[in-house]
Amino acid sequence: MPKQIKVHSTPDLNQRLTPELLGGAIRARRTQSKLRLEDAAALCNVAKQTFQDIERGLGKNKFETILQICHGLGIELRIVPWEDDEDK
Repeated sequence: MPKQIKVHSTPDLNQRLTPELLGGAIRARRTQSKLRLEDAAALCNVAKQTFQDIERGLGKNKFETILQICHGLGIELRIVPWEDDEDK
């Protein structure tokens, strides 16, 4: 019998971005998609340990790898425009 995947809820995404917040969002997306860690890592073409470290907000991972995982899981990262002092 396959191991059950514990589904994690989506963290509050309306807070300042941290490695832990991004990792939690990635973990939530993976588990809500019913993907095992091994399968998600293979889908995103990264090592299982790297994927796990990113989910935990650990280590210094290449931003390119994080973007690769986000793209593979359908997570969209955006840069929100800011107001210039001149625009006020």
